[in-house]
Amino acid sequence: MLDSNKDSLKLEAMKRIVAMIARGKNTSDLFPAVVKNVACKNIEVKKLVYVYLVRYAEEQQDLALLSISTFQRGLKDPNQLIRASALRVLSSIRVTIIVPIMMLAIKEAASDMSPYVRKTAAHAIPKLYSLDPEQKDQLIEVIEKLLADKTTLVAGSVVMAFEEVCPERIDLIHKNYRKLCNLLIDVEEWGQVVIINMLTRYARTQFLNPNMNGSDKTFYDKKAEAPAMAKRKPYVMDPDHRLLLRNTKPLLQSRNAAVVMAVAQLYFHLAPKAEVGVIAKALVRLLRSHRFTEVFVLSSCRYVSQGMFEPYLKSFYIRSTDPTQIKVLKLEVLTNLANETNISTILREFQTYIKSMDKDFVAATIQAIGRCATNIGEVRDTCLNGLVQLLSNRDELVVAESVVVIKKLLQMQPEKHSDIIKHMAKLTDNIQVPMARASILWLIGEYCEHVPKIAPDVLRKMAKSFTNEEDIVKLQIINLAAKLYLTNSKQTKLLTQYVLNLAKYDQNYDIRDRARFIRQLIVPTEKSGALSKYAKKLFLALKPAPVLESPFKDRDHFQLGSLSHLLNAKAGGYQELPDWPEAAPDPSVRNFYCTVESVPSVIINFLNFAFFSSEQSSEEEERKHERKSKQRKSESESESDEEEDSESESSQTESEDSESEAEVKKKKKVLKKTHFKHSNMNICMYSCQCSFISFQAAESKPPSKPVKKDNKKEKKEMSLLDLDDCKLFFLNLFFKLSALKENTKVMTISPSSALKSYEMLHRITGEGLSVEYCFSRQPFSPDANMVAVQMQFTNNATSDTKNLHMEDVKLQSGMRVKEFPEIELLPAGEMVTAVMGIDFCDSTQAANFQLCTHTRKFFVSIQPPVGELMRPVFLTENEFKKEQGQLMGMNEITEKITLDVKCRNEHSIVQRVITAANLSRVPCGSDKECRFAGRTVTSSSLVLVTVATKEEGAAKLTINCEKMVIGTMLVKDILLALTQ
Repeated sequence: MLDSNKDSLKLEAMKRIVAMIARGKNTSDLFPAVVKNVACKNIEVKKLVYVYLVRYAEEQQDLALLSISTFQRGLKDPNQLIRASALRVLSSIRVTIIVPIMMLAIKEAASDMSPYVRKTAAHAIPKLYSLDPEQKDQLIEVIEKLLADKTTLVAGSVVMAFEEVCPERIDLIHKNYRKLCNLLIDVEEWGQVVIINMLTRYARTQFLNPNMNGSDKTFYDKKAEAPAMAKRKPYVMDPDHRLLLRNTKPLLQSRNAAVVMAVAQLYFHLAPKAEVGVIAKALVRLLRSHRFTEVFVLSSCRYVSQGMFEPYLKSFYIRSTDPTQIKVLKLEVLTNLANETNISTILREFQTYIKSMDKDFVAATIQAIGRCATNIGEVRDTCLNGLVQLLSNRDELVVAESVVVIKKLLQMQPEKHSDIIKHMAKLTDNIQVPMARASILWLIGEYCEHVPKIAPDVLRKMAKSFTNEEDIVKLQIINLAAKLYLTNSKQTKLLTQYVLNLAKYDQNYDIRDRARFIRQLIVPTEKSGALSKYAKKLFLALKPAPVLESPFKDRDHFQLGSLSHLLNAKAGGYQELPDWPEAAPDPSVRNFYCTVESVPSVIINFLNFAFFSSEQSSEEEERKHERKSKQRKSESESESDEEEDSESESSQTESEDSESEAEVKKKKKVLKKTHFKHSNMNICMYSCQCSFISFQAAESKPPSKPVKKDNKKEKKEMSLLDLDDCKLFFLNLFFKLSALKENTKVMTISPSSALKSYEMLHRITGEGLSVEYCFSRQPFSPDANMVAVQMQFTNNATSDTKNLHMEDVKLQSGMRVKEFPEIELLPAGEMVTAVMGIDFCDSTQAANFQLCTHTRKFFVSIQPPVGELMRPVFLTENEFKKEQGQLMGMNEITEKITLDVKCRNEHSIVQRVITAANLSRVPCGSDKECRFAGRTVTSSSLVLVTVATKEEGAAKLTINCEKMVIGTMLVKDILLALTQ
């Protein structure tokens, strides 16, 4: 059929062959016949041929090499599936001679238009790396290119290639970190697991421990660390750290158990302790999955079950159909959840489990009861009484396990339980399990003073059966004889000598050595050393009570949810989870900058004029009306006066036009080199309203008689002034241009509003030096994440001030400062201005530092109002509504207010809001609603403000913000601005 000329027969044959492969049958003998059809023109046949070749290309490398030219032609096929299949087959041929061909194919596929082919290229990278590790540098370049891909189909595959080839190259992740966090929700499930695991390790190296101020220490440890804690700065979570936690939380509802476990381990290793509890419900849901999944989840639950699973206690109750492994794991979780409030319920459940027919499970239950009794002192007596009742059980294994647990519990309070020791001494005739017999003998020997009459008799019985006992029992008989010899030598001297003589000739050398050692120690002779004097102290010393520990203890050195954690042994390919850094690395490495050039300044001017002059439109109309009335009056005056006026006005117009054109050229040069922040997807635009000076001046002039030489100029001005017709055209033109730029959705516009000054240093305190500062609301060019602070230094003294600079900067965690350049000389009576940048990390915490001169140092601070932590952004009305719809619920704050009498028109509201916060006006079709938008400087969290006015000065203030703390503080400031 494969040699047939009909494609239908070939297709049927390939379907049968692929079906045989799916059933696990070996079809490698058909390789020569199949590989001939790789050049078949039928796409369906070609797809199945490639599926077959991927399976057997590695085994039949010589035959596959004969068709390599066909695979190369397949890389140029118009069908994306054929291109991807050809690359997959090519990368499956494990022959070093074709490494250059594979590398070229991967590079071409990485630039393919189809995301499916780019995904296949990412899969081929680890194959080529394992074949020839020397290609690592070239493969890293391809990985870097694919990491910048914004397609969700590619993200998971390229991260997997990154983990296989160069997991140490963290610098490749920096600029793609935020993109990966945002794409995570849309990536396929396999890719989500890979990305989450990679981001977990990345976060452990780039962020501070969120629990560094938490306390797992004892009282005395805390007291000793108090001075160190006082010096430590309070923890402020990095916004990128919060971004990761926020974007992974919805994945706890995933249907894929691997994704849920990946998010659970991420929260366990990265989240603050107060937030880890969100994973409990998701893990409990997985307990209803497949058995292997249940084992995996329970292995994790037993490690993180400190209280968070307490509301789901019944979910861990054991069913009769559960296999033993799951039963033991559930027992472990129940034991960890036991506390004073639920211990009675758990013990009743344990009593039911003891009746099970599964002996291993019963033994594990008895051990669990012992651990509960150890951990919770209030139920120790109850547990002991229950275990003593089990001593009468018919099953010897149950009795033996009970004896072992009772022995450990009795060590805690032996004087209160001498009756139990007597009861256990009577069981030596019945119990045959070596461990249980050894435990009873140890108890009697250790606390022989509590049973002085029974202990010698037990030794007599044990001496009779000494030769038939197991080794562990023989050792305890020797110990019992030694202890009784030291405490009651009259009754047990001969018995002890008899036991030691039997042990002297035992087949086990451990028992022989123990007998010789004890004989020399307890029976002093002339040859005995000084050690025999301390025999009682050695044998009868007080021994600490044992701690009943879980068999699953000490697994915290493996990453939660990994195979190594499940097996408690390091598996192949396991990567250690990095330790938290002691100091926060620079967060600016995740800020990705790109340059956007040649944005026409004319468009910027029109946009600024259109949106920022709208507030003053009503006032301008009134002015125009007054000007027109004046113009009508001026027409009745003499014609000679009109000509003189027109000549002076035309000369003034020419000078103003020339000035405005020069200023526009300067703005163009500045704008061309402006950097824009890619991570926040904003285009930063400077206000260029200066170009409209001529337009506004022209509007304010009275009409004059036309002059011939100025006819062309007048027509040009009139066409530009007709903004009602041009506004929509230029706005549409701008967004078409900006759509060509990558991910451009919003643009930053700096509003023109009065800047409030704050006093940093009074002239009396500063001995003649006074300093004031204000927030300039302009982009800080060295670092876009910093707020620009403009400082004005005034020297009121009679002498010069020299070497003005900053020292000893004290900041909260995450904050950064870019110091102003040192001012070498400030003459007496002079004033100078300097600009510094501060990254407040979206908080209103003060930046403290010393302001130093050549003679003195002054402690000063800069504390920002919440409104200065933002930068304005431009949004259309539809974008505003869309973003507002996504920031509802806890991200929305609403207040009903009564506006001040002087603040009941649109212009006053806009002016006061923009003065209180660095926001931009958003176009709105309603006259009774004012909208404003901005983003926080550090984290680019969106801030939306809406003021809806009603009758009689009533209004409704609504703020939508991703950061609830900033939203709450902003409400107070704007409320104060609008009501006073």
